[in-house]
Amino acid sequence: MTAAAMTIQQTELVLPAMPRGFHLITDRVTDALRRLDPVSVGLAHLFLCHTSASLTLNENADPDVRADLEQTMNHLVPEHFPYAHTCEGPDDMPAHVKSSLLGASVTVPVRSSRLLLGTWQGIYLCEHRDRGGTRRLWITLWGTPAQ
Repeated sequence: MTAAAMTIQQTELVLPAMPRGFHLITDRVTDALRRLDPVSVGLAHLFLCHTSASLTLNENADPDVRADLEQTMNHLVPEHFPYAHTCEGPDDMPAHVKSSLLGASVTVPVRSSRLLLGTWQGIYLCEHRDRGGTRRLWITLWGTPAQ
Protein backbone atom coordinates (compact mmCIF):
# COMPACT_ATOMS: atom_id res chain seq x y z
CA MET A 1 0.00 0.00 0.00
CA THR A 2 1.38 3.41 -0.91
CA ALA A 3 0.86 6.60 0.98
CA ALA A 4 -1.22 9.23 -0.79
CA ALA A 5 0.43 12.57 -1.49
CA MET A 6 -0.42 15.21 1.10
CA THR A 7 -0.66 18.92 0.64
CA ILE A 8 -0.52 21.60 3.32
CA GLN A 9 -1.94 25.02 2.53
CA GLN A 10 -2.70 28.14 4.53
CA THR A 11 -4.80 31.22 4.21
CA GLU A 12 -5.51 34.10 6.52
CA LEU A 13 -9.03 35.19 7.35
CA VAL A 14 -9.37 38.70 8.77
CA LEU A 15 -12.62 39.13 10.65
CA PRO A 16 -14.10 42.60 11.14
CA ALA A 17 -14.57 44.00 14.62
CA MET A 18 -17.57 42.41 16.28
CA PRO A 19 -19.34 43.28 19.50
CA ARG A 20 -18.84 41.19 22.59
CA GLY A 21 -20.57 37.82 22.22
CA PHE A 22 -20.58 34.58 20.27
CA HIS A 23 -20.63 35.02 16.48
CA LEU A 24 -21.12 32.31 13.86
CA ILE A 25 -18.28 32.48 11.34
CA THR A 26 -18.81 29.14 9.56
CA ASP A 27 -19.71 30.80 6.24
CA ARG A 28 -16.63 33.05 6.37
CA VAL A 29 -14.40 30.04 7.02
CA THR A 30 -16.05 28.13 4.17
CA ASP A 31 -15.46 31.09 1.83
CA ALA A 32 -11.80 31.27 2.89
CA LEU A 33 -11.33 27.55 2.18
CA ARG A 34 -12.41 28.20 -1.43
CA ARG A 35 -9.18 30.22 -1.88
CA LEU A 36 -7.18 27.01 -1.39
CA ASP A 37 -6.69 24.08 -3.75
CA PRO A 38 -9.34 21.42 -3.27
CA VAL A 39 -8.63 18.32 -1.18
CA SER A 40 -10.48 15.01 -1.25
CA VAL A 41 -9.96 14.28 2.45
CA GLY A 42 -8.15 16.17 5.18
CA LEU A 43 -8.27 18.43 8.20
CA ALA A 44 -8.82 22.17 8.53
CA HIS A 45 -7.08 23.65 11.55
CA LEU A 46 -8.24 27.14 12.57
CA PHE A 47 -6.00 29.22 14.81
CA LEU A 48 -7.00 32.59 16.24
CA CYS A 49 -4.05 34.96 16.77
CA HIS A 50 -5.47 36.71 19.83
CA THR A 51 -5.53 36.28 23.61
CA SER A 52 -8.84 37.95 24.38
CA ALA A 53 -11.08 36.05 21.95
CA SER A 54 -11.54 32.35 21.26
CA LEU A 55 -12.97 29.76 18.91
CA THR A 56 -15.47 27.00 19.61
CA LEU A 57 -17.90 24.65 17.92
CA ASN A 58 -21.50 24.66 19.06
CA GLU A 59 -25.13 24.71 17.96
CA ASN A 60 -25.76 26.96 14.98
CA ALA A 61 -29.56 26.92 14.78
CA ASP A 62 -31.09 28.67 17.79
CA PRO A 63 -29.74 32.19 18.47
CA ASP A 64 -30.63 31.72 22.15
CA VAL A 65 -27.63 29.39 22.40
CA ARG A 66 -25.31 32.32 21.59
CA ALA A 67 -26.89 34.50 24.27
CA ASP A 68 -26.81 31.66 26.81
CA LEU A 69 -23.13 30.94 26.10
CA GLU A 70 -22.26 34.60 26.63
CA GLN A 71 -24.31 34.79 29.83
CA THR A 72 -22.74 31.59 31.17
CA MET A 73 -19.18 32.76 30.44
CA ASN A 74 -19.90 36.10 32.15
CA HIS A 75 -21.19 34.22 35.20
CA LEU A 76 -18.18 31.88 35.33
CA VAL A 77 -15.65 34.67 34.73
CA PRO A 78 -16.96 37.92 36.24
CA GLU A 79 -15.47 41.32 35.47
CA HIS A 80 -15.71 42.33 39.13
CA PHE A 81 -13.00 40.08 40.53
CA PRO A 82 -9.72 41.17 42.13
CA TYR A 83 -7.57 40.68 39.01
CA ALA A 84 -3.99 41.98 39.16
CA HIS A 85 -3.84 42.69 35.39
CA THR A 86 -6.14 45.68 35.02
CA CYS A 87 -4.16 48.15 32.88
CA GLU A 88 -6.24 47.49 29.74
CA GLY A 89 -9.67 47.91 31.30
CA PRO A 90 -12.12 45.81 33.28
CA ASP A 91 -13.02 43.50 30.36
CA ASP A 92 -9.41 42.57 29.49
CA MET A 93 -8.37 40.04 32.12
CA PRO A 94 -11.75 38.27 32.08
CA ALA A 95 -11.32 38.04 28.28
CA HIS A 96 -7.95 36.34 28.74
CA VAL A 97 -9.46 33.82 31.18
CA LYS A 98 -12.38 33.07 28.82
CA SER A 99 -9.96 32.64 25.92
CA SER A 100 -7.91 30.16 27.96
CA LEU A 101 -11.03 28.21 28.91
CA LEU A 102 -12.36 27.90 25.35
CA GLY A 103 -9.10 27.91 23.40
CA ALA A 104 -7.66 29.60 20.35
CA SER A 105 -8.11 26.78 17.86
CA VAL A 106 -10.43 24.13 16.46
CA THR A 107 -9.81 21.34 13.97
CA VAL A 108 -12.53 20.12 11.62
CA PRO A 109 -12.41 17.15 9.24
CA VAL A 110 -12.79 17.95 5.54
CA ARG A 111 -14.07 15.86 2.63
CA SER A 112 -14.29 17.16 -0.94
CA SER A 113 -13.13 20.56 0.41
CA ARG A 114 -16.22 20.77 2.65
CA LEU A 115 -16.18 21.05 6.42
CA LEU A 116 -17.64 17.90 7.97
CA LEU A 117 -19.62 19.60 10.70
CA GLY A 118 -22.59 17.98 12.41
CA THR A 119 -26.09 19.02 11.39
CA TRP A 120 -26.37 21.60 14.15
CA GLN A 121 -22.70 22.56 14.52
CA GLY A 122 -21.23 25.91 13.64
CA ILE A 123 -17.88 27.60 14.16
CA TYR A 124 -17.98 30.54 16.55
CA LEU A 125 -15.71 33.49 17.11
CA CYS A 126 -16.14 34.23 20.79
CA GLU A 127 -15.42 37.93 21.25
CA HIS A 128 -14.70 38.54 24.92
CA ARG A 129 -13.86 42.27 24.76
CA ASP A 130 -16.36 45.10 24.53
CA ARG A 131 -14.32 46.52 21.62
CA GLY A 132 -11.93 43.81 20.48
CA GLY A 133 -11.19 45.13 17.00
CA THR A 134 -10.42 43.06 13.93
CA ARG A 135 -9.36 39.46 14.51
CA ARG A 136 -6.90 37.37 12.48
CA LEU A 137 -7.54 33.70 11.91
CA TRP A 138 -5.12 31.32 10.17
CA ILE A 139 -6.62 28.35 8.39
CA THR A 140 -4.26 25.46 7.67
CA LEU A 141 -5.67 22.80 5.36
CA TRP A 142 -3.92 19.42 5.32
CA GLY A 143 -5.15 16.84 2.90
CA THR A 144 -4.97 14.64 -0.11
CA PRO A 145 -5.25 16.72 -3.29
CA ALA A 146 -8.54 16.27 -5.14
CA GLN A 147 -8.22 14.38 -8.38
